[in-house]
Amino acid sequence: MRHRKLGNSGMYVSEITFGNWLTHGSQVEEKSAIKCVRTALDLGITTLDTADVYAGTRAESVLGRALKGVRRESYELLTKVYWPTGPGKNDRGLSRKHIMESVHASLKRLQTDHIDLYQFHRFDYETPLEESLSAFDDLIRQGKVFYIGFSEWRSEEIKEALRIQERRGFDKFVSSQPQYSMLWRVIEKEVVPLSKANGIGQIVWSPIAQGALTGKYLPGKKPPAGSRATDKKGGASMISRWMRDEVLAAVQRLKPIAKNEGLTMAQLAVAWVLQNRNVSSAIIGASKPEQIKENVAASGVQLSAETMKEIDKALGSLPEKDPAKTESPKPRA
Repeated sequence: MRHRKLGNSGMYVSEITFGNWLTHGSQVEEKSAIKCVRTALDLGITTLDTADVYAGTRAESVLGRALKGVRRESYELLTKVYWPTGPGKNDRGLSRKHIMESVHASLKRLQTDHIDLYQFHRFDYETPLEESLSAFDDLIRQGKVFYIGFSEWRSEEIKEALRIQERRGFDKFVSSQPQYSMLWRVIEKEVVPLSKANGIGQIVWSPIAQGALTGKYLPGKKPPAGSRATDKKGGASMISRWMRDEVLAAVQRLKPIAKNEGLTMAQLAVAWVLQNRNVSSAIIGASKPEQIKENVAASGVQLSAETMKEIDKALGSLPEKDPAKTESPKPRA
């Protein structure tokens, strides 16, 4: 397992991050979930990503139990705040109230006294940005959070936050957590250049496009039984955008490229995002230890410029590149 610096910070993260978004507390039984976490650690993954909202807060609890007894200094723990964690009006967003209440709940569920990287899970159009940033800075001063970042922000939102952080003397962001894959490249035009200029590294989610880039989904065919595309708990809705015959046909054209590189399709997809030097780590999820073993092999893979061109040619105009596709929920009425 290779490691990279997280932006301009002094903290290293593993090139592969283990995430438990659609699995722990939902799709996977706890014994299997814990086995996946232990497998990830055994294979050299030191970075683990979750969020308070995953599986209605259950994912953090499962991860906390899975890490019990593991030396705390040996891994980097990432979580996030924004989405609803309860029925109340203040059980969501980036108000000081919700941030402070949510971080303490996350610390309890994760069974730790600090979070290595705490992230705004979306941009909050209802709360003054300075309020949110001030709360995060207080958490750093209290030692409960070591570094801060954001997920799925537009370039203009990042710029405004950086201006406030500079003016107020707050600690700066070191990370961005966007969706990024061969098929979803919306960060390349604006977010990546801005991040490079300001010492922000990308920890990208869905590098395999929710499984669409594994090649197991065939045009004109029903999804395999038990696959994410058949999961009614959330997986099917997330992958639905890629379940078009034109996309699935294009993905099949990647097979000879992967074979020529000695990689599986999933390994090729993860290796592709890691070719972007602004990417510090790629988040992978897994319901079985075997999936982790496969994806870990993408760490350290170098793809030639010619291979990258072949991938672009195979996918043609299908990849989404419009920066405006990055969206956060609009204010409540």
